[in-house]
Amino acid sequence: MTLDRGTALARFTRASVAALGTTRESGSPHLVPITFAVEADTVYSMVDRKPKTTTALRRLANIAANPEVSLLVDHYEDDWTGLWWVRLDGTATVSDDPATLTTARTLLQSKYPQYRDQPPDGPALSIAITGVTWWEWAR
Repeated sequence: MTLDRGTALARFTRASVAALGTTRESGSPHLVPITFAVEADTVYSMVDRKPKTTTALRRLANIAANPEVSLLVDHYEDDWTGLWWVRLDGTATVSDDPATLTTARTLLQSKYPQYRDQPPDGPALSIAITGVTWWEWAR
């Protein structure tokens, strides 16, 4: 099957983890794995309770300086004919707005059972999708 935009987005949405790419103020890249949920043309994530070295997360500072981001989901198999990846580009916003927090938390809790017992407590990251790029091994 050849990927089309709809199938690429469906694969992205079903994935458990994505790599979030932001840019430091120096211009160098910063990449971190995130949990996420997709609704319409927006990707949501939240700062959760998993242990972190600091609460001043680099990804949030990077987005404040430059909101243009990329998200990557990929699939690897030893049989390379099963390889694929999907990248979403977008404009990110960090928010403590109650409505955005509720939307993000609800979507994340429906996707990840771990968040039902320990809900993420913010802030919320919303990414307005501006582009979708994909690739798969042509069969």
